[in-house]
Amino acid sequence: MAAIRLQRFLAQAGVASRRKSEELITLGRVKVNGKVVTELGSKVDPARDKVSVGGRQLAAEEPVYVLFHKPKGYVTTLSDPEGRPTVMELLKTVKERLFPVGRLDFNTEGVLFLTNDGELAHGLMHPKGEVEKTYHVKLRGRVDDAALKSLARGVTLDDGSKTAPAGVARIGETDKNTWIELTLHEGKNRQVHRMAEAVGHQVLKLERVRYAGLVLGSLKAGSYRRLVAREVDELYRVAGLRKRPRRRGD
Repeated sequence: MAAIRLQRFLAQAGVASRRKSEELITLGRVKVNGKVVTELGSKVDPARDKVSVGGRQLAAEEPVYVLFHKPKGYVTTLSDPEGRPTVMELLKTVKERLFPVGRLDFNTEGVLFLTNDGELAHGLMHPKGEVEKTYHVKLRGRVDDAALKSLARGVTLDDGSKTAPAGVARIGETDKNTWIELTLHEGKNRQVHRMAEAVGHQVLKLERVRYAGLVLGSLKAGSYRRLVAREVDELYRVAGLRKRPRRRGD
């Protein structure tokens, strides 16, 4: 394997984005073959050099990109201090180390993207990226047109902040409940629930049906599939990144 820049190696090892990796290097947190390296232009040979961060030796993994249908009743973290089940328990057959890109609440189901590509993850989660996320939301009560227009324009949340304009459409209704489709370009904490509360409604069910262009299709709850090359290329485009690391077989 040819020599690559140290910050790129760190990103491919899932440590952080390239920019964050550069900070770790300049802070003297990275060692190559036992010696601290602070020069950003430094290169390493992943097949020969030993790289460590904070005393932990790293290995460059093949980049892995997974689309997962998260079911209700799981948290989207690697571990949980409350002992709740995590999505990682349903992904034990994936040998590579993965981490979720963004979060879904314990009782929210739907599209979840996981990877070990730190640079892509950072690009998708950065607020400036405004990655599109679409939800189907079941709300208690009948939601009138005025409430839908408020959600579309942006509403003031419980902490005084205002949401950005959103895509909103009514997709189903009964005497007791209303289903809406909500498309966001931001990711505030529990944003959908708080937006609903701002217009006087309670979320009864929440499903994320699209994330950065990814949709579940026929993927059943609790199941996953690996993305194909064109899907990963599109994620890189959405994240505003120029190139992705190529996998063997691409």
